[in-house]
Amino acid sequence: MNRQEAKRIIESYGVIEVRHAQAPVWIEQINDDETAEVRELNTDIRMEVPLAELERSSIPADHEW
Repeated sequence: MNRQEAKRIIESYGVIEVRHAQAPVWIEQINDDETAEVRELNTDIRMEVPLAELERSSIPADHEW
């Protein structure tokens, strides 16, 4: 995922599923060094990961970019 896409997800009013290493995560913050602070939804573990390792799982059909 790139920085612009991550920023759009954070600013979205909807819920957009994002995964890191196949686990669902919530993006908490985007850092200046192309990393993001995320919280794994199944375990509530917080971690810093490269933006490139995040994958968007789905986009609601009515979502406008």
